[in-house]
Amino acid sequence: MSTSRRIFFAGASGVIGQRLLPMLRDAGHTVGAMTRSPEKAGRLAATGAQPIVCDVFDLQALTAAVQAFAPDLILHELTDLPDDLKDLPEDSKVNARIRVEGTRNLIEASKGLGYIKIVAQSVAWTMQPGAEAAAVAALEEAVLAVDGVVIRYGFLYGPGTYFEQSRPNAPRVHIDTAASRTLEAIDAPPGIVTVVDSE
Repeated sequence: MSTSRRIFFAGASGVIGQRLLPMLRDAGHTVGAMTRSPEKAGRLAATGAQPIVCDVFDLQALTAAVQAFAPDLILHELTDLPDDLKDLPEDSKVNARIRVEGTRNLIEASKGLGYIKIVAQSVAWTMQPGAEAAAVAALEEAVLAVDGVVIRYGFLYGPGTYFEQSRPNAPRVHIDTAASRTLEAIDAPPGIVTVVDSE
């Protein structure tokens, strides 16, 4: 059983966050749920989380938010992806920026609070060379450098994902499994956790 934590959850309104927030609450954790959208704050509050409206690229505001919440763990599930798979660019510079600059800012914002464990989303598949692949490598390097946990997810499928009615190629993982394994990863030692279906 996990000890009760104060978790600053960046990307809490995303597809994993929607399933994970109730799990975190039921496990006894106190969650500050960050979103850049004021419209989503009410939905986050309804889960029992403390909504925090903030943009990860605004380092000054992010630092103030993190320092005020004073977490012992930062959960980084931020992405910037379109709602429809057909609109997904082959090499998204916007999503790459979140992986690089967003990750760096979350780590920077927690300085001065002592050791704050960071658990961050990555991918389990091999990417083609480009901005996204370089960004994934930078994210993992930054998180591991501060003794954090990198979660490498397979392609997500299930309700709310790009693959609601079908299963993508391996490596893949059902969204509910991804959420429950993320809850477990909070207590994982520093390093890499791979979250994929057992084929």
